[in-house]
Amino acid sequence: MGLKKLPIRLKIMILSFGIVLFSMLIGGITVIGNKYEGEEEQLGERGLMTGRIVANLSEVKEGLIQPDGWETVNPVVERMQTVNRVDYIVVLNMNRIRYSHPLDEQLGTVSSGKDEGAAFAEHSYVTRAKGEQGAVVRSFVPIMNDNHEQIGVVIVGNMLPSFLSILSSIRIEIIAIALLTLAFGIAGSYLLASHVKQQTFLMEPYEMARVLEERTAVFQAMHEGVIAVDRDEKLVVFNDKAKGILGIDGEVNGKPLEAKLSNHGIISHLRKKSKKFNETVRISDRLIMLNRIPIKVEGQFVGTMVIFQDKTDVTKMAEELTGVKAFVDALRVQNHEYMNKLHTIAGLIQLDQNERALEYVFQMTDKQEKLSKYILERVENYSIAGLIISKIRRGEELGIDVTLNESSKLETFPAMVKDHDFVKMLGNLIENAFHALKGFTDGEKHIDITIIQNADRCLIEVADNGTGITENDQQYIFEKGYSTKQGDDSGLGLYLIKQIVTRAGGTINVHSTVNKGTKMVVELPMQMGGLTTNDAVR
Repeated sequence: MGLKKLPIRLKIMILSFGIVLFSMLIGGITVIGNKYEGEEEQLGERGLMTGRIVANLSEVKEGLIQPDGWETVNPVVERMQTVNRVDYIVVLNMNRIRYSHPLDEQLGTVSSGKDEGAAFAEHSYVTRAKGEQGAVVRSFVPIMNDNHEQIGVVIVGNMLPSFLSILSSIRIEIIAIALLTLAFGIAGSYLLASHVKQQTFLMEPYEMARVLEERTAVFQAMHEGVIAVDRDEKLVVFNDKAKGILGIDGEVNGKPLEAKLSNHGIISHLRKKSKKFNETVRISDRLIMLNRIPIKVEGQFVGTMVIFQDKTDVTKMAEELTGVKAFVDALRVQNHEYMNKLHTIAGLIQLDQNERALEYVFQMTDKQEKLSKYILERVENYSIAGLIISKIRRGEELGIDVTLNESSKLETFPAMVKDHDFVKMLGNLIENAFHALKGFTDGEKHIDITIIQNADRCLIEVADNGTGITENDQQYIFEKGYSTKQGDDSGLGLYLIKQIVTRAGGTINVHSTVNKGTKMVVELPMQMGGLTTNDAVR
């Protein structure tokens, strides 16, 4: 198992154990160093005290002024050395002749120490020197006679303890501290590692890294734009599709929301904490389909995510679906109609009424041409014209007279309405009129369609003489899922129309009387300069 795959508990325990050991090493060195310095200072002070005692002994003072005075001085000094527990005491006269020394052969010889000079100028001080047996602390005290004249120097030497001896002297304390520190360090490391493990959903770091990489790859592969912000309004997710739709360049993750999207309308949606699905909004010069989801962890709000798609892509799919549905309806109606006509022609031929059969063919062809010409003169968009023709044919099947008002005219769509939106609105309005006439037997059935357009507005009216809508139902007919059709659970037609009308800045009004009929009126602002009707589908 490589270092990367080690469990996080073991990693944290090893790291903490290493930190504890390193801290103990540094702390031990500091403690021993302080103890060593303290020991040196203590030995120096004790040496000065011993030196002052020796310098004040009358035997020492009297012996220093005699030629062979070391014979009387050395024994006295040796006793003082033993009593005061120092390593050695050396007494020098002003000529640096040794009157006392641990080695008898050195008595009467001249000392050549380099650190003795200041002592012969009546100074008391401590030095540290390197001896044959290790470091030594030397304390210097001048010897003064009764006339306060200097007659010699006392040098008291104390050997400094070695590093190992100091370590040995505090070994019990070191072992106790080490055991306690390691015990608490290991326990604390294990608890910390367990807590981290729980906080990371029992995942190891390499597993979290893999999940993050996979999540990033998924977001980048999505066909929709994805943006997420945290509670501090910092961008945490911003995939390439979102950058393309919004025209953003460079790295944005981790950047403040205001800094990167201050000029985009989508910023207001990222700051909201409510859910929203399939909302059509305008961002700069684009229409996008947007979903907003607040992100919560353990019931606490932690951020917001929006998933959106350029409405252009959705529009293309809708146009394809709308066109296919319109063609299917038209083909179904025409198939049924032409089967009836073929049966009629076949019957006339069997009755040997050839001229009548030919006349019938010309009559039907002429009627079809007149209807197509009439519709196309007033509606220049082929999808809308095809929709109206198919509804007229369907009306003929159902015994309903469907007519397009001769004053109708449609050349240009309103700026915020595409042809599939227009098909959706008009188709649903006519279907609602068909439903209102279903089962209606009181007289002739009519559906009148009017489409009027000028430079300022576009008006769509669909009127029928059916069952009408009650005042109570009129309050709810535009709500999603609400339907007056028995056994029909869709309730989407008028809801979709209302969405399109609201987005385009228009209005929709209902004029209805029970058992007399209903007129739906949609009014949309033109905002001239939009695409022509047939250009919009190319």
